[in-house]
Amino acid sequence: MLQFCHGLLSDLLSINVDTHATTVFLLACCVGYYVVWKVTPALHAPLMAVTNAISSVIIIGAIFGFLRAESDVAKCVALIAVLLLSVNIFGGFMLTRRMLSMFRKR
Repeated sequence: MLQFCHGLLSDLLSINVDTHATTVFLLACCVGYYVVWKVTPALHAPLMAVTNAISSVIIIGAIFGFLRAESDVAKCVALIAVLLLSVNIFGGFMLTRRMLSMFRKR
């Protein structure tokens, strides 16, 4: 199935799929950078809570990528992704916990 999708994308786009994926990744990084830095401080904590939820989904893909990787380089990149996403998820939970503690009655 994966080879079929790879061949179909290559035929449709008439470019290398790896080049296409790299281009999408770099554009997403640029857009994400500008979106995050333009957010007002009042909206920063809710934005971090949403990115925490997104990271929770992405880490599943990183784990599958690690398990299905054939080369050592791919395994290393997937392992780094899992570690960085783990830090992001943990930090997001700490931030959300701190934010919710501000609304507790004393």
